Amino acid sequence: KIFQAVVSCIGGDGTIYIIPKSFETALNKLMAEIQNTFKGLGLLIPYCWKKGEACVVRGSDTLWYRAKIIEVSGSTLQVQYIDRGYIESIPQCHLYPTTFYTGIPPFCIPCQLYKMLPIGNFWQQDAVDYLQELLKNEEVEVHVEEIPDNPWGKLSISLYFGGMSLSSFMAYQKYCVAEDCQDIQKLGLFEGDLSPSYLLQPLPVPGETFPVTVTHLVSPKEVYVCLDSSGNLTEQCDTERAASHDSEGLDKALKWCNKIVKTLPHLTDFRKELPCLAEYVDGLWYRAKVLSVTQLAPVQILVQFVDYGTYLVAPTSRLRHIPCHLLKYPVQAVRVLLAGFKPASDDRNMERIPYSPEWSLKALWTMMDCVEGKRLSASILTVSPEVTISLYGDDKNLVHLKLLEMGLAELDE
Repeated sequence: KIFQAVVSCIGGDGTIYIIPKSFETALNKLMAEIQNTFKGLGLLIPYCWKKGEACVVRGSDTLWYRAKIIEVSGSTLQVQYIDRGYIESIPQCHLYPTTFYTGIPPFCIPCQLYKMLPIGNFWQQDAVDYLQELLKNEEVEVHVEEIPDNPWGKLSISLYFGGMSLSSFMAYQKYCVAEDCQDIQKLGLFEGDLSPSYLLQPLPVPGETFPVTVTHLVSPKEVYVCLDSSGNLTEQCDTERAASHDSEGLDKALKWCNKIVKTLPHLTDFRKELPCLAEYVDGLWYRAKVLSVTQLAPVQILVQFVDYGTYLVAPTSRLRHIPCHLLKYPVQAVRVLLAGFKPASDDRNMERIPYSPEWSLKALWTMMDCVEGKRLSASILTVSPEVTISLYGDDKNLVHLKLLEMGLAELDE
């Protein structure tokens, strides 16, 4: 069985407590009932607490939670929040004994990683702390591998965050090892292939109009576009639906990668077209590919962000190996040429684009104003030798008409 869940906490022994997403509505309803039933302070008169006894606990957020007594020690009791998993030491004045709600099973499920042995046969404190920092309150995908014989035992699971296997990641960090030698090969975090590469984005059929956003301009005629899943021109075609699903999955995977990026090794291979992770000027890490070495001392690498089309010259400290699960998402940005116009032969503007001198910088800025942040639509004319499109603004007019009006471009039949 496979389901989505939220990790509520990591136990001191490495137990992973999860709350299935399908339980959320019922849990919220129960919590509302508990708040209406119990108000004010806990039990203020002396009471003889027993280990295993059911109670409600007033948490630090002033809400009441179901709990059970784990240990009695003077005026302080150790309790476990049965719907969250975590254990706390609580003064007696914050508890209330109850038989209410004891017939409802706990909403959180204790789990362990399937066929993974922690180093030293128990989870070290630094591993537990790392799991807590990485997973607490995060949504994950759970694959049930083995159900315990004891109904109160731990469920054996494989857990995935952003498409990455937690078992693979913890083994890579040397916190644990695979129990079965045959499973070790399955735990590869990085691409075993010597020449990993990205998948290309499937395109809509020529003639079909579809929403796009422009992510980067090389020149007024050469741009990078992404299929815009938020657009609603017509019924979404299969290609757009797939692109939307890929984009959402990629966003989640990159969010997780940014969380663990410091644990990923620095890039040491600078072959052209090699996939990698690169840090952009906003401090976040994105998918990229190596284009060339621009400087040797110190080493500077020209990379292109494949989901946007933008370029960056970066030191090796801002480049990391890319986990192989990030290669399964097609590149989001597609390089296209815009049809219907060419540079004006009588454009007198002296400032030219250095790498494309047939165009003036004024033409580039004007085109940028026409497309930046706008809801655009496109229609593919040809896919070979280059992808060529007609690009329309939100007024349904061709975006290059402004350049024609200003004498910065002319019609290209």
